[in-house]
Amino acid sequence: MLRNMFHGLCMALADSVPGVSGGTIAFILGFYDNFIGSIHDLVFGKMEQKKKALVYLIKLGIGWVIGMALAVLALSALFSSHIYLVSSLFIGFVIGAIPLVARQEMDSIRQFGKGIPFLLLGILLVAGITYMNGQSATTSMDLSVFDWGTGIRLFFIGMIAICAMFLPGISGSTLLLIFGAYIPVITGVKEVLHLHLNYMPLLVFFGLGVITGALSIVKLIQFCLERFRPQTIYCILGMMTGSLYAIVMGPTTLETALPALSFGTFNIIACVLGLALVLGLQFLKEKNDA
Repeated sequence: MLRNMFHGLCMALADSVPGVSGGTIAFILGFYDNFIGSIHDLVFGKMEQKKKALVYLIKLGIGWVIGMALAVLALSALFSSHIYLVSSLFIGFVIGAIPLVARQEMDSIRQFGKGIPFLLLGILLVAGITYMNGQSATTSMDLSVFDWGTGIRLFFIGMIAICAMFLPGISGSTLLLIFGAYIPVITGVKEVLHLHLNYMPLLVFFGLGVITGALSIVKLIQFCLERFRPQTIYCILGMMTGSLYAIVMGPTTLETALPALSFGTFNIIACVLGLALVLGLQFLKEKNDA
């Protein structure tokens, strides 16, 4: 019970920050297959499989909710006021996660010829979306005032972001960052926790998109991992690599846009701390497996 709750808490902390995905954490800690399989069984499995999956996901979900609440209350202010410090931390985490994912999938990594096009595809997908978002003049979303257009937009953003959460690559928060929805959603959740319920209607649209995306993507992920695992792993690694560019450009998506992360604003200590965090998670996994 406590172990599953801890897994869920770690996933939530990862999902709440751009550049790191809950799927990456699940992969590093060694419960990714169980996580995806349980969601698949809950939706598509037989009754006995549904019961077993539900028990597991409830335990995981309790930890996830606790972790997300903690992250929302702390990170919305931290992200706005110390963006370069936080971005440097995320870069260290992603740099540390890429070789760990590759090491755990050596059989797939050895199939170099099959994988390289998908590695490039993953990089171009994330970097391309980030670049196009930077070229578009997006207006800041105000979730406190209901608008049907904003609601529909949040629905589709939720669908796309949750798909990323299930992949050990680009994070849902990175996609929220790319679409300019990270700060509005985080702020909206924080305000609801403070009982400012005028933010709730648009967050419901976002939540419905998340549910729709989750039901759609799990079947596809399991199919790809079973039938096209080398290509899928390389694409995941490509998205993780591309997310470094998304993190660098993150400050430009704030409500009050700031210059992109540069050598002058990069914080090496925070980067090393992010690297240490991901290595620490790997150490915990290996210790539990021993």
